Amino acid sequence: MPKLSSQARTAMPERQFAFPAQRKEPLENASHVRNAVARFSQVQGVSDGERDEAWGRIGAAAKRFGVELQEAGWRELFASRTGKRP
Repeated sequence: MPKLSSQARTAMPERQFAFPAQRKEPLENASHVRNAVARFSQVQGVSDGERDEAWGRIGAAAKRFGVELQEAGWRELFASRTGKRP
């Protein structure tokens, strides 16, 4: 996955993040989309509503970059990995 410099990350508009208020999980290419899915359960301090919105942004970015998501929703990530939510 291409590494984002702190300057490039700061310059990115909020709409390019799965969690824009926290500026977490950038969605600028296919590699970042896959990484956002892999790290989704590690994001703390967000509500279920924010997770719903983030998953929608991830889904849109996945379509844009040709990434196939195996899960229908973010809740499946928790069920398939640990059965627990943060």
